Amino acid sequence: MLTTIIIFVVVLGLIVFVHELGHFFSARKLGIGVEEFGFGFPPRIAGIQKKKSSKEKNKWRIIWGGKTPPFTPETENQVIYSINWIPIGGFVKIKGEQGDKKDEADSFSSKPIWKRAIVLSAGVAMNFIFAFVLISIGFMIGTPNVLDENLPNSAQVSEEKVQVIQVQENSPAAEAGLEVGDIIISASGQKINTTDDFTNIAKPSLNNEISVVVSRTGEESEYLLTPADLNENGEGTVGVWLVETGLVKYPWYLAIWQGITTTLSIIWQIIIAFFEIIKNLIVSQSAGVDVAGPVGIAVLTGQVAKLGFIYLLNFTAIISINLGIINFIPFPALDGGRVLFLIIEKIRGRAMKEKVEAALNNIGFLVLIGLVLVVTFVDVSRFSDSIKGFFGNIFNF
Repeated sequence: MLTTIIIFVVVLGLIVFVHELGHFFSARKLGIGVEEFGFGFPPRIAGIQKKKSSKEKNKWRIIWGGKTPPFTPETENQVIYSINWIPIGGFVKIKGEQGDKKDEADSFSSKPIWKRAIVLSAGVAMNFIFAFVLISIGFMIGTPNVLDENLPNSAQVSEEKVQVIQVQENSPAAEAGLEVGDIIISASGQKINTTDDFTNIAKPSLNNEISVVVSRTGEESEYLLTPADLNENGEGTVGVWLVETGLVKYPWYLAIWQGITTTLSIIWQIIIAFFEIIKNLIVSQSAGVDVAGPVGIAVLTGQVAKLGFIYLLNFTAIISINLGIINFIPFPALDGGRVLFLIIEKIRGRAMKEKVEAALNNIGFLVLIGLVLVVTFVDVSRFSDSIKGFFGNIFNF
């Protein structure tokens, strides 16, 4: 569990850091001042700041602790690059981001709406670009994929296996405990290489118990299933949908193209999923799916990490896209909410009052914190055994 927490911190930290890097680079490119760019969250351990003059031998000044010394002519408008005590992600402090310093040319608040919108949107864009890079790397070294006739001839396939993609409710498979993602190793002592291999064993075994060996997160287990006539055709089935998967590798130039198309496909699927969740909440007051918060993502990170590096790579890409989309929802305190305020400013012809905008952002922040706490409570209830095991190993209870 300790390894899981470390991996989770690294994964989340990278995603947040990349997001803030998008704000940082876009602000600098558009002539907007950046006061500080930090790795991790305050309080600050130390920072460095470049001096303007090249005549001095010491071109950088070191800043210790959280207190920033007064700016000098040599350091005015120069970025402080800092390392902070909370090692998750990072932050960027943009000049005039809170609506102040409007009279200064390099202030965020003094820039045209389109420039401010680009800076606010750049974090989300970087999350998507980061996901594209990770997915492309995955295709270069070999990534899990469904094997079908659509694979190009240039694709190299290895580690082929048969996996469960759906389990029918109240079926023999569901009652035995099979889950989505399980790898079918063998059935009735025969190795399973294709979906047909399993079907050919299950069909003639109607009402006769068969032994199925399954691999789940790297551990093999045996399940006893009795095929039933679920399709009412006199043939045995266990109630699972299977696909043949393998590690698919492409030449680098095709891997990049596959990275682009796959990233766009995932973005679209997640957006559709969010609309479904919102629709379900409005219509039936239920999300309709399990929603994971920080604790849930941490547990899932540990489970994915056990599968191997390539699975963790793809998982990180999906989480990066998820957080990017969530952050662009037009809700106060999120980047999407701030872009919405800019759109309102464009329509009205004048900016919203700073106090009103600040109040809306504060309320939005509190609502988001409340949602995180609720989801975290659900996560703790759902993954209580894993959490108890972690603390039990530490405190020996």
